[in-house]
Amino acid sequence: MANPQLLPSLIYEQRLWDAGYHRVAGLDEAGRGSWAGPVVAAAVILPPDQPRLAEILSGVRDSKTLTAARREALLKAIEQQALAWGVGAVSPGEIDARGIVSATRKAMSLALEALSPPADYLLIDHLSLPDQPLPQTSLPRGDALILSIAAASIVAKVSRDRLMVDLDAQFPGYRFGQHKGYGTQQHQAALASIGPCIAHRLSFTPLQRLAAGDTCRAAATDLESTP
Repeated sequence: MANPQLLPSLIYEQRLWDAGYHRVAGLDEAGRGSWAGPVVAAAVILPPDQPRLAEILSGVRDSKTLTAARREALLKAIEQQALAWGVGAVSPGEIDARGIVSATRKAMSLALEALSPPADYLLIDHLSLPDQPLPQTSLPRGDALILSIAAASIVAKVSRDRLMVDLDAQFPGYRFGQHKGYGTQQHQAALASIGPCIAHRLSFTPLQRLAAGDTCRAAATDLESTP
C-alpha cells in the first residue's frame, strides 16, 4: 500500500503544461491481482487552466489508501473537474488469453480511446504503453505522486467495484461484491465448495489447481461481452 503521508501533486503535469502539452492524461488500473472479474483502467485529463485545482482535489490519493465511501465522493469531484476521463475494461476470458500485463495495457488503451478530447501526453502508473504513439512517462508509485494518476486510480477502482457488484448478482455464491474477486479466505472457501466460474481468471495459478467445468460456467454466456 502506498504511504498515506505521500500527497500527489501537479508538479509533473505543470512541467508538461509549461512545455506546451495541454491534455496530459494520467492512467492507472484496478484489479490486476484479482482472481476474478475484469481488469479495469482509467485515464483522466485534468484542466491546465484551473488555478484552484490542487485545492479542489486535495483529498485525491492512491485509491488503495481510501475507503469506498471516500472514493465515491471523490469520484464526483474528479468528474466535475476533469477536462476528460475514460474507462476501459478487459474480461477474464481475454485476460486468460492475453496474459494480465497485455490485458492491462489493452484496458489502458481502451480508456484512452474513450477520452474526448484526446490526450497529447501520458503519465502512467508503473506500465508503459509501447503500442501508443503518444509521448509518455511511466513512473513507479505514480498513483502516490501524481494527481492525475491518483484521480485515474479512483475512477478505475470505483468503476471496477461496481462491475464486481453486478457480478455478485449473477453469481451470488462467491460474494464478489464483498471481496471484489481477490483471494480472501471467504473467496477461497467458495471456490473449494462450488469451484470456479466464467468470471474467474483460470490462467491464474490458484485457479489452475481447481476444476474448471462447474455449473456456473454455463450460466453467464454474455459475460465476455461485458464492457
